[in-house]
Parts: sequence; C-alpha cells; structure tokens
Amino acid sequence: MNDNRESDLSADFGYRKVAAADKSRLVAGVFNSVADKYDLMNDLMSLGVHRAWKRFAVALSGVGPGQRVLDVASGTGDLAAAFARRVGEQGWVVASDINSAMLARGRDALLDQGIAGNVFYALANAERLPFAEHSFDCVSIAFGLRNVTHIATALAAMRRVLKPGGRLLVLEFSKPAAALRPLYDAYSKLLPWLGKVVAEDADSYRYLVESIRMHPDQDTLKRMMLDAGLDHCDYFNLSGGIVALHRGIRL
Repeated sequence: MNDNRESDLSADFGYRKVAAADKSRLVAGVFNSVADKYDLMNDLMSLGVHRAWKRFAVALSGVGPGQRVLDVASGTGDLAAAFARRVGEQGWVVASDINSAMLARGRDALLDQGIAGNVFYALANAERLPFAEHSFDCVSIAFGLRNVTHIATALAAMRRVLKPGGRLLVLEFSKPAAALRPLYDAYSKLLPWLGKVVAEDADSYRYLVESIRMHPDQDTLKRMMLDAGLDHCDYFNLSGGIVALHRGIRL
C-alpha cells in the first residue's frame, strides 16, 4: 500500500494514529467535553493573548461593509462576532462548526452581545462545506485546522467557496522560535493539569497539546495552501511563532 493511500485511511489524533473515519467522532468527544469551559480555558492557557491574535487576523482580513464571510470551526464565535461588526447590515457572516455544542455556544455568545440579523449558523464539516463555489469574500478558520481529518481536503474546500480575489485566513498554533521552545515545552506540559483543575478534563487538553505538536509548521502549511490552489500565500508569526496567521488569495 502506498503512502498516499495509507494517509487516506489513517489520521493523527494527537500522538495516536487512528482510522480516518474515527477522527471526527473522537474530536467531537473532545469538544463536547470542553464546550462549557472553552472560553475560560482559552483565556487561562494564553493569558488572554488569544484575543490579540484574533484581532490581528481580523485587521488583516480586508473585510469591509457589505461583504460575505465564512468562519469555519467558528467555536464560541470570537471571529464571527468581529466580522459581523465589520460587514454591517448589508453583509453577512456564516459561522460554521462540525460540533453542535460549540456552535450553540457561539450562537448564544453572539446573541448576548446583541449580534443578530447578519449572522447565520451552519453545522458543517470543513472538508465538505455545503456552500456554492464563489460564495464568500473571506473564509477564516482559527485554531480549528489541526482538528480536521484531512487538512489538504479542508484547504481545497475553503478555496472552492471563495470568490475570485477572496482571502483565506488560517490562524493556528505553529512552531515557536528556537529560543522560546524550552519554556514553551515546559508550559505545554502544565496544560493537561490546568484542564483537570478548571475543566475537570485532563485528557481533552492533553489531546489539544498533542494536536499542536503534530500540526504542520509554518512553511509546510504555506506549501499546502499553494498546493490547494491559493496564490500569494504568506504568513505572520505571532508571539514568536507560537501562533501563525497564514493568508492566501483565490485568483
């Protein structure tokens, strides 16, 4: 059996190899478990810096009034809320997620902020987006790409629904600069303990740490975006490369 076929049949679930058909179910179990404490844990794990990373992504999106945005793996809706404010009454945002518990949390969070009327919600798999080609001016995915079963398939699906000239933004944990790695590695080992204390779930946060380690580095992900048919791909390292924002355009 060749390597490509083997990749189709298996997937990384943290450090474990699992059947590709099982990964979505396993990831769903993680996010069903962490949904209620997801925002609190994000603030604790990143010391609140995740909010600055997301603001940077939105600022570089080029999204303006009247445009259409798809936020994939929208989770609790931070990016969807920011984009809804940018597109205004004449535009609209679709918040999509494969996990119904996370999507419900996001909808409730936006309603609590008074954001309604220009945001729609879709229970959808990032690899099989149920939207027509050329539907969106911008597609974003923040801290969700590493959880899909086949990253290349998801990138191709997100490119497909972009309009010509549309932008794909991928905000994700990446590989930090060498000087930061010892401290970063030591801190990462604390996260399952923090998950146990705050969310009563060490295993889910152990998976999340492992999924970060298994995610492609900055240059590899850039090549994958180019292979998916995106152009003018670049990336911006944030917090010393702990997180990277990748950007590509559909011509």
